[in-house]
Amino acid sequence: MSISQKQIQAGLEAGMKKAADIGSPSSIAIVDEGRNLLGFVRMDNALLASIEISQAKAYTSRSLNMKTGDMMALVQPGGPLYGMETTHRSPLVVFAGGVPVTIEGTVVGAVGVAGGMPSDDEAIAEAVAQAIAAF
Repeated sequence: MSISQKQIQAGLEAGMKKAADIGSPSSIAIVDEGRNLLGFVRMDNALLASIEISQAKAYTSRSLNMKTGDMMALVQPGGPLYGMETTHRSPLVVFAGGVPVTIEGTVVGAVGVAGGMPSDDEAIAEAVAQAIAAF
C-alpha cells in the first residue's frame, strides 16, 4: 500500500490549514514507506531551518514507526537509548513533530512538521496524517 498523490495533496492542504488556524507557519514533509520524500511545502514565513528539520522528523518517524516526540525521554542522559539520535547516518530528530501514517493497520509513511513549538508541530502533523489516512 502506498500514499497516492491525491492523499499527499489532501494531507498538505490539511496541514497548511491547521498551521494557519494556530498561527504557526511551517514546513510540512511527507515520506513513503521507504522514507523517500513524496510531498513538501514551506509556508510563507516558515523558518528556513524548518525545511530540513521537517524532512528529518518524517524520516525519523518512519524509521522508528513512532511519533518522534515519544523518543525524547528515552534519549536523555541516563535514558535507555541515550545518544541514539547521533548513531544514524541520516539525522534522527527526537522532538515532537514527526508522526507515522497508518492505513488499515500498516505504516505506509510518515509526516514531519517544523516551524513552531513542538506541540504545534505535532498537532499539524497529526492533521496531515489523519487527512492522508481518511482520503
